[in-house]
Amino acid sequence: MPASPVSPASPLAPEPSATRRALVVRGGWEGHSPVAITDLFLPFLKDQGFTVETSDRLDVYADAGLLAATDLIVQCWSMGEITQEQTGGLVRAVEDGTGFAGWHGGIIDSFRGDVDYALLTGGQFLMHPPGFLDHTVHPLPERAGHPVIAGLGDFPVHTEQYWVATDPANDVLATTTFPAGAEGGRPVVMPAVWTRTRGAGRVFVSSIGHKADDFDVPEVRTLTERGLLWASR
Repeated sequence: MPASPVSPASPLAPEPSATRRALVVRGGWEGHSPVAITDLFLPFLKDQGFTVETSDRLDVYADAGLLAATDLIVQCWSMGEITQEQTGGLVRAVEDGTGFAGWHGGIIDSFRGDVDYALLTGGQFLMHPPGFLDHTVHPLPERAGHPVIAGLGDFPVHTEQYWVATDPANDVLATTTFPAGAEGGRPVVMPAVWTRTRGAGRVFVSSIGHKADDFDVPEVRTLTERGLLWASR
């Protein structure tokens, strides 16, 4: 699958001689295909000048030296449990400037009940209606200058639609709308893509990406790739 282009002149693109380090942490519930879907992005990261390491263990979050040398953590780890030491290591790394990014349940259906982790991501998956639904993702016109969604208009997807609890401090870049009667008596606009900062670090979250072919939608692929670059140190 071809990656969506990012112009070399873009502020998201690395300097030609730059070498950055990405750590891809993947595991947890296999229903979100953590290896297969993160594998879609490994060539892109390498093309953007990253050396890439993968880990199927959360112990890496307790390795302060490794995280200090890492510019971007891409996480796809749904559900599961994390220790206080691991959460603390991850939070400290982001506060010191390591980027943190992910999509769907791999980042916002992770480590339920860990408040420190939820405060890092700025959101928590609560539910989704049964099955895959046709719905529209709406990049916000007032945030059209943000590099993650620049040039993107409304686009359709056929996948899970996440109902989430989110931090009002998030910079929401795109939303979806639940119709009246779905979960209440009126339409509900729900954040779908957002960014936030924590200390010196940046965090990117997209609720889209339950299955690999979600990323066949050019806009989904583009905003995800841009989100990874935006979050990186």
